[in-house]
Amino acid sequence: MTTNTNNRSPAEQGLWLLIVGLAAWMIPGAGHFLLRERKRGIILFIVITGLFTIGLYVGSIGVVDWVTGRIWFYAQILCSPAVGMIASITKHGGYPTYGRPCDVGQIYTGIAGLLNLLCVLSAVYMAYCGRGEIVGQEEQDDV
Repeated sequence: MTTNTNNRSPAEQGLWLLIVGLAAWMIPGAGHFLLRERKRGIILFIVITGLFTIGLYVGSIGVVDWVTGRIWFYAQILCSPAVGMIASITKHGGYPTYGRPCDVGQIYTGIAGLLNLLCVLSAVYMAYCGRGEIVGQEEQDDV
């Protein structure tokens, strides 16, 4: 479905792009879901959260480390703001670490964040081109 973005004011268009971008960042696939690309949104959610979860499983919670792994943290936080909550737990230490958290687990979680960045950009671009519409608002036919 496409909508005519010419009917929106620049402020409404900017707000819509911001909503889509923030939703896509907060929950992977949510931006596409708002654009009524439900199958794509569900697939993106499963792939990105699965990749991040596998990274946590491989390297334990220690893969999200704001203090010593700051560069990786910047990639990981792109997955979701929930990564910030994990970082607040790992910042103080005292959690059990299994395996080697700075190896494969960090790579998996970082790639999940970077993949979500691409999905956020895709959702915002699709919204900018008018490929989606606001959920709950029906298309109006010109008769």
